[in-house]
Amino acid sequence: MDVVDKDKEYTLFAGRSSPIVDCVVALAAGVLTTLSAAPFSLWWLGPVAVALVYWKIQLLTPAMATLRGWCYGVGLFGSGTSWVFVAIHDFSGTGALVAMFLTTLFVSVLALFFAVPFGLYRRITGPRFAFLSFAGMWVVSEWLRTWMLTGFPWLLLGTSQIDSPLAPWAPVGGVYLLSLMTALTGTLGVEVLRRRWSFLVPMAALWIVPFLLPAQWTTPAGKPIRVALLQGNLDQRIKWTAQGQREAISIYTAMTREQARDIDLIVWPEAALPMLEQEAQQILEQVASDLGPDTALLTGILQRDSEGRSYNSVIGLNDVQGEYQKAHLVPFGEYLPFQSLLAGTLAFFDLPVPRLTPGSGEQAPLHVAGATIGNAICYEIIFADHVAQQARNAELLLTVSNDTWFGRSIGPHQHLQMARLRALENGRHLLRATSNGVTAIIDSQGHVTARAPQFEQASLTGEVTPMQGLTPFTRTGSGPAWILAAVLTLLGLQLNLSRSKNDALDEKGT
Repeated sequence: MDVVDKDKEYTLFAGRSSPIVDCVVALAAGVLTTLSAAPFSLWWLGPVAVALVYWKIQLLTPAMATLRGWCYGVGLFGSGTSWVFVAIHDFSGTGALVAMFLTTLFVSVLALFFAVPFGLYRRITGPRFAFLSFAGMWVVSEWLRTWMLTGFPWLLLGTSQIDSPLAPWAPVGGVYLLSLMTALTGTLGVEVLRRRWSFLVPMAALWIVPFLLPAQWTTPAGKPIRVALLQGNLDQRIKWTAQGQREAISIYTAMTREQARDIDLIVWPEAALPMLEQEAQQILEQVASDLGPDTALLTGILQRDSEGRSYNSVIGLNDVQGEYQKAHLVPFGEYLPFQSLLAGTLAFFDLPVPRLTPGSGEQAPLHVAGATIGNAICYEIIFADHVAQQARNAELLLTVSNDTWFGRSIGPHQHLQMARLRALENGRHLLRATSNGVTAIIDSQGHVTARAPQFEQASLTGEVTPMQGLTPFTRTGSGPAWILAAVLTLLGLQLNLSRSKNDALDEKGT
């Protein structure tokens, strides 16, 4: 018996689409999700994209649902991570055809994180109560993407909601709770279109409750700190050459002298000087001597220990206590998986910097200018729980980055948006110093209070306030949101199984 005959409420969506139309709709939904995020920031397209994927999915076989999920992933990552081609082709010396092949492979593999869960979803749920398990499964798929294959939580659905009325959920449960609320909005919207008008109540509640939440979960812990973020705009193609080293030294020392007397804290970006700390020691000593007595400096730099291990680090000059070593490295960017097989096969796999070692997962904050600062170097800022762990013992957040690899793509804007969400989740002001943009100062509500223009040398100055107190998300991390998503997934399954048993009894009785 056809599903539609068994569930009269589903008649609005009766009829099956052709596989081609279904794939096109799924691809379009993926592109709409990219448009919901920065730099387009059409946040309202997030729920629309979910609704398009959820639409008619109960009429599909598990195999077709898997295909729909894969097409959605291809649309999302094909449009949203197109900067991967720029990084491979423009900055790694790889030919266009090979770069296109590697980018296609990258997108195709990531799309599996939607294909497999959606196929499984269709196998274990039916049309009634499916909105619960579908939204839950969506977030479960994001959780899988957070840690599998070293993790790639880029373009999470909730990130696009930083400027939407749903944003106040972020300090409560983080980006994954935002994803869940967005996904539920999409699935509930479809149910409303099926004339199940009672679903308007929970859908409205998702958007009304944020207005009742506290506007600020944290409070000032001290006086504002005057900061200057330096953006050197070095050419990535020559950065690690002798010429690049000379230019970096000249640019950053000159820019620092201009700010040295009027600022509490100066920040250089990730690997600002393209050399090891030991090689830069004389330069750093000269810079320290140029600083005023009340001015500290933080810089990203490479370190090497006595055993020959290299680290991507943040160190300080002038009354700075502590240092930080990057814990979550970028595969193929900072270390090479399967090095014995891949090294030397393509220019892309021949890294211009030493193979790096990850730092400890738990590191103390830096003590600078009378405040404690939690760190996330470049890629780490996209991991919400890493930043929350840093924020628990810190009053400010700092991320130094080299976004030059993105070129003039949408990548830097997406990266900035994720940094903004980390500030909102933890109720902390955040400093973002990058090599060529987007360098920015972000307040504890996730608003950009100052930013430097991209692709220019710039000194961005402003004030940030140390904050005390912990948001619910800072205390617990993403665990509660993941558990809620799993419960909704299982709840939809359990309710569906209960209904199936009742249907079987009814048929037996007749």
